[in-house]
Amino acid sequence: MKKNKLIAYDLGTGGIKASLFDSDGNSLAEVFQQYKTYFPKEKFSEQRPEDWWNGVCQATRLLLGKSGCHAEEIACTALSGHSLVAVPIDRDGHVLLAQVPIWSDMRAEDQIPNFFENLSYEDWYLTTGNGDPAECYTVLKLMWMREHQPDIFARTYKILGSKDFINFKFTGTICTDPSYASGFGVFNLLSWDYEQRFLEASGVSIDIFPKIRPSDSIIGYVTKSASEECGLCEGTPVACGAVDNTCMALGARGLEEGVAYTSLGSSSWIAVTSQTPIVDLKTRPFVFAHAKKGYYTSAVSIFSAGNSFRWVRDQILKDYPDDTNTYDIMNQMAESTPPGAHGVLFNPSLAGGSAQEPSPNLNGGFMGLTLSNTREDLVRASMEGVAMALRRTLDILLKQTAISGDMLLCGGCSKSSIWRRIFADIYNMPVIKTNIDQDAASLGAASLAANACGLWNGYNMIGPMSRKSTN
Repeated sequence: MKKNKLIAYDLGTGGIKASLFDSDGNSLAEVFQQYKTYFPKEKFSEQRPEDWWNGVCQATRLLLGKSGCHAEEIACTALSGHSLVAVPIDRDGHVLLAQVPIWSDMRAEDQIPNFFENLSYEDWYLTTGNGDPAECYTVLKLMWMREHQPDIFARTYKILGSKDFINFKFTGTICTDPSYASGFGVFNLLSWDYEQRFLEASGVSIDIFPKIRPSDSIIGYVTKSASEECGLCEGTPVACGAVDNTCMALGARGLEEGVAYTSLGSSSWIAVTSQTPIVDLKTRPFVFAHAKKGYYTSAVSIFSAGNSFRWVRDQILKDYPDDTNTYDIMNQMAESTPPGAHGVLFNPSLAGGSAQEPSPNLNGGFMGLTLSNTREDLVRASMEGVAMALRRTLDILLKQTAISGDMLLCGGCSKSSIWRRIFADIYNMPVIKTNIDQDAASLGAASLAANACGLWNGYNMIGPMSRKSTN
């Protein structure tokens, strides 16, 4: 059979999405498998790598069955993976922890003084672009492991990111790509490599970090044992892939200076592609290396967007039956109330504040309530509150770079036409939704696979694929 199909995996915080694409980048089918996040202690956020792998295997078989595609048609596969994960493996390739810290894990705050004892924070941030709380980054998690799990640390041969672990399960190859490495906390954005002085500050050997390969390179081939588990053919090429932020930027707008998107998920961020990393010591945008050397995706974020809107749904509309599409009802409620929600304001920081917000200890809340306000006002205020919180972070980017064209809205919340209008008003710029929608990260991963196996030559095809949608 002709090998002209691609499988892209979007390994997210909530689950794994497997998507089938043709050689022109058209999405043919997709499936989703959910997995859990565990919170064993305060500031701990963990997932199970085996859950990721089992999800990939189940999703692959379901995808092939649903689409009618034969495994022999798959030319290449690639992953987008959530960032700042630390999976320790020993020399035999065994995972040393059943549950590993993910991006939102902040247990390593006590390691910060040691890391910066002989290292300037300003130097570290301006070199790495690691603008989220320092304890989120992989090198700090390794320092925590060394102190609190010394036996695990001593046995650790390599540390792997989320998508790199799946690549290892597919191929047996241990490596990462520049975009994922740029979240390890020891990556120099300009030299495009690990920075020795940051390794020395941490006391962690460079040997524990995987070799860096290009995002769109073939790093190996599906092994016989992996084939038996996941349903792909033995020998199927596997591309290195990239971190989710980079894949989404690539799939959303391609590889062009100044293109930007807003990702509306549980948390939310605004990212812009540029040939210069956007760093600022006061507001601390966070930066990842892009899929092509010399490009970067710089972003600002809030920790609470869709999750705060979901809280509003669960608490304020709890009288509706479980089988009701309450988000549609909330859209109707917001439509029935004028802009400004009759004076009600909503701070969406129910999960605390990001580095671009005034304090990590922010709490959310409604303000300006009177006896005349309705729950319709509360719903509209919650939408406006998320948009206004993001507008504040957008201003950080606009002070340092120009955004070309429209602002693309991605994620589940982008389906709401009233919310898109709210964003357009508050951003004071055109806001669009395209046919790519929630497939941006998947398309980005698929484009890496297409380039890796030779079906594509570059990323110029992505821009023309995006068609404005009014749905």
